[in-house]
Amino acid sequence: MSRYWSPLVHRLSPYVPGEQPRLPNLVKLNTNENPYGPSPRALAAIGAAVNDGLRLYPDPTGMALRQAVADYYGLTPAQVFVGNGSDEVLAHVFLGLFQHPAPLLFPDITYSFYPVYCGLYGIDYRTVPLTDDFELRVADYLQPNAGIIFANPNAPTGRLLPLSEIEWLLQRNTDSVVVVDEAYVDFGGASAVVLVDRYPNLLVVQTLSKSRSLAGLRVGFALGQPELIQALERVKDSFNSYPLDRLALIGGVAAMEDRTHFEHTRRAVMESRDALCRELEQLGFRMPPSAANFIFATHPQRDAAELAAALRARGIIVRHFRLPRIDQHLRITIGTPEQNAALVAALREILA
Repeated sequence: MSRYWSPLVHRLSPYVPGEQPRLPNLVKLNTNENPYGPSPRALAAIGAAVNDGLRLYPDPTGMALRQAVADYYGLTPAQVFVGNGSDEVLAHVFLGLFQHPAPLLFPDITYSFYPVYCGLYGIDYRTVPLTDDFELRVADYLQPNAGIIFANPNAPTGRLLPLSEIEWLLQRNTDSVVVVDEAYVDFGGASAVVLVDRYPNLLVVQTLSKSRSLAGLRVGFALGQPELIQALERVKDSFNSYPLDRLALIGGVAAMEDRTHFEHTRRAVMESRDALCRELEQLGFRMPPSAANFIFATHPQRDAAELAAALRARGIIVRHFRLPRIDQHLRITIGTPEQNAALVAALREILA
């Protein structure tokens, strides 16, 4: 049937999401999902909304959710854009803000959806190498560009770029947009949203999938000055004017308002991450410091692909990337203490 495809489709190299296997008793540590459930308030709100109201279209502006996000961060709704997960928000960013003559810049090791969007929208890009320790040097981005985007903390490395470095870049790169993708920032970083009012070219993208345990609901948002938000709204209304359904909007509001549950679960993940790092180091693993809900581990004496296969044979799944520079690393999602203990026990057995 490929003879009916548009020429663009033949040229695309689609994103490959993490595996979602349907196996019983699986310890699933490969897709950075939160091991703790969503806010009970969010679940109750969603359940209460499953009624005759679903025959009606949702609010196309998502105003209640935009207000909840704005209240949380001390912004106004005009500084908030909402969409179906941060991936859809990022798609609108690439289309609405990065189509300029110079190349888009992003790290050579980062979220692998970035080059996919470039292929989809015909955006020229240039990757900027991380250091040997997987650090991002902001000075390397002071070159002609159509925009700059990076994940902070970075994925899949987990390394965090300090706010002072982001501000240094914003002060020197004033002619294009700088997008900070903060899918994991709640697990150890400080959000760049505090810089939004000072820098008109800063856009911060976040999601409710990770720290608020709502990956299945698909809610993401962008934070920036109104001029940038208006560009995203124009793209949205030319593509899908009702992006978030009624349940997602209601659940998203309740999740943003339940700060107690959010604080409890994210701290539990951070404590488990630090404990897991200590145990893996005792087994000989090395990893850069992580501010995310995952770690990026390598063992100097063992092949990463073989370790991943051996773990899978024991019912534990982690993420292995067959990519240059990182093919000897495993990205391991932080699970519950019980899941982490199962992982450590399996690795101890494999290494023995």
